[in-house]
Amino acid sequence: MGNSSFQSTQNSKPNTQNLVEVSAALIFHNGKLLIAQRHANAHLGGLWEFPGGKREAGETFEACLIREIREELGVEISVGELFEEVSHAYSEKSIHLKFFICCLISGAPQPLGCAALRWVEKTELADFEFPAADAQLLEKLKSPRWAWA
Repeated sequence: MGNSSFQSTQNSKPNTQNLVEVSAALIFHNGKLLIAQRHANAHLGGLWEFPGGKREAGETFEACLIREIREELGVEISVGELFEEVSHAYSEKSIHLKFFICCLISGAPQPLGCAALRWVEKTELADFEFPAADAQLLEKLKSPRWAWA
């Protein structure tokens, strides 16, 4: 992977015409991490991801994440430190993702804006198929140097 956080499946340069900025939550609870499955009819349908969504104009990545988690999971979170930042080019668009460590403040996550939810242990991450853009993050999360809270 090298030192660059930019990875590409199709293009060597990001498509700035179709750049999408995304904020995603790493929500840990009792040594497990929350993952969400994309709806079958969505872009990259059926794959698993970390809950979050597209940043709106004038919105911070943190505010975006609080809004998206409320809409998609029906819970309140607090947004902590930035864990990873990745850019990735798909053939139809480029995305810039920021992954934040978050704490669940209130509520029990419900799949309101996704097909399914799962709490997984570190060793289970390999059992799920994620979008190519998440590869770098997944390697960092699986690392024995990083303990899950």
